[in-house]
Amino acid sequence: MAEITWVTYLIVCPLIFLGGFVDSIAGGGGLITLPAYYIAGLPPSLAGGTNKLSAVLGTAVATGKYAQRGLVDWKQGLASLLGSLPGAMLGAWLLTVLPELPVRIGVLLALPLVAVVVLRNKDLSTRASLIPQAWALPACFLIGLLIGVYDGLIGPGTGTFLIIAYVLLLGEEALMASGTAKLVNLGSNLGALVTLMSTGHVLYALALPAAAFGILGNLLGANLAIKKGAPFVRALLLVVLALLLVKLAIDLLPMLGVLAP
Repeated sequence: MAEITWVTYLIVCPLIFLGGFVDSIAGGGGLITLPAYYIAGLPPSLAGGTNKLSAVLGTAVATGKYAQRGLVDWKQGLASLLGSLPGAMLGAWLLTVLPELPVRIGVLLALPLVAVVVLRNKDLSTRASLIPQAWALPACFLIGLLIGVYDGLIGPGTGTFLIIAYVLLLGEEALMASGTAKLVNLGSNLGALVTLMSTGHVLYALALPAAAFGILGNLLGANLAIKKGAPFVRALLLVVLALLLVKLAIDLLPMLGVLAP
């Protein structure tokens, strides 16, 4: 069991607040929160479970805030959630049979293209859906399935990709897309959390105080996104995409023989 001191809380809690703030607006909060637990000295399995508990509680609050303002498309969100569950299982299986290097390189090359698309759409305004209305729910299921595969295969940034898919493919307004993505993340993360709790991979003495900071960050972020609107969401999306690009590039270096031990 990892030892917890006051220094642990000083390291983790502010970073969980920041991660919750970012995640509630543009997704990608795990790029900040999971490393926080690593920095605090938790082993990977315990860090993953502890992070999942604080993330679920924070995401639940953010989802409630968006829903209170009518900014969650429940039908589309639930359709994506249903797709994400088998998708994540498929992604986890593919991880065991596919060579990891070309998959990661492919994602790394795709990220700048995604960023260019977001940059060209200056305010992420509502646009005509590329998907006919009659096919919206099957499309949401497929989006969830593909995002789930990515989540199981690689991981970080699923909420960010969901937001971008909802805006660019389904013509959703940015805030509605963000709120709907929160619902999908909440459902999929709950399933993972139940498994991690049952196997004892949650450090409650750290997860619960950290969750309080995560809830505050999620509340502040959701309120600010609702107040500032689509341009603010777009700006933070670009920041998260940049962080994701850096993170995946760093992860790739040992696979390419750079910085290998």
